[in-house]
Amino acid sequence: MLGYLCRKNESATFLGGRQLDARLSPWGALVNVIVFASRKGGSGKSTLSAHLAAQAHGPSRPVLLIDSDPQGSLTLWHKVRGSGEPPLRPATEGTADLVKAARNSGYEWVFIDTPSSMSSAVTDAIHAATLVLIPARLTLFDMVAIKETMDLCRKLGKPYAVVINGVPARLDNAESPYLREARQVLTQLNVPVWAGLITQRTSYSLALAEGEGANEYDSTSEAAAEVAALWNAIEKSVKAIQGIYEGRPMHRVAA
Repeated sequence: MLGYLCRKNESATFLGGRQLDARLSPWGALVNVIVFASRKGGSGKSTLSAHLAAQAHGPSRPVLLIDSDPQGSLTLWHKVRGSGEPPLRPATEGTADLVKAARNSGYEWVFIDTPSSMSSAVTDAIHAATLVLIPARLTLFDMVAIKETMDLCRKLGKPYAVVINGVPARLDNAESPYLREARQVLTQLNVPVWAGLITQRTSYSLALAEGEGANEYDSTSEAAAEVAALWNAIEKSVKAIQGIYEGRPMHRVAA
């Protein structure tokens, strides 16, 4: 089973295993806000936002995208996509107002792409988060950025997890010794890390260039399988945060 991705503030108020906050919809269900954050540019925030949105969005599971990154990579993908689905809003109105509007409109999921900084836009997005995903490549600069984003999540009492991204593909699909060592180091540092990984594959960039997600571009590809596995882990983590899943999640509680 996949491990959880994140941590949760132990001092938060819970009722029946569900955190009391402003993300409750008019029907009583939580609006699940997934924030993609890292101070390091090129870590994969926009890429994961797009592929996961294409994976998750549907009539029975509406997703709203919010682009708070001035670079606008997610917005560009959305324009290339052309269908208008899933809907996207720029964060010019402020993240909190957009999440409130999403709640009132009945969206079940909101994905927020953030800038590569520790700006107020990032802080506002994490304030609204159900779960913060921190994409990271296995480089020194990414590892430093992980710590800064984790510290902000801990300060704000928000669940978080690291997603290892951009790993060179191997013919045998086995993890390299370097990757196993990196996982061990992160575990020793008490960093919650998804048990899977996102591999560096050309199908990811080819799909984005067509305005598609990996599952739409080639549903039988290894890229599509990786995104589906990550989405499955996110769903389980969110259910655990809400207290309605008792299995082993990919997140842990943030102290």
